[in-house]
Amino acid sequence: MGLILLEALLALVVLVAIVWWTMFSGRRGGELKAPEAEEGKDASAPTPKD
Repeated sequence: MGLILLEALLALVVLVAIVWWTMFSGRRGGELKAPEAEEGKDASAPTPKD
């Protein structure tokens, strides 16, 4: 019983380590900045196509 719990704990630690590694091992400067929005325009709004 103790061996099963130890193995489950080890699997959980490995899972947390993989998630941590993928979340925080990106660019050194962090995420890329969004382009600056022009005055009076919403950057998230789609632009109409002609």
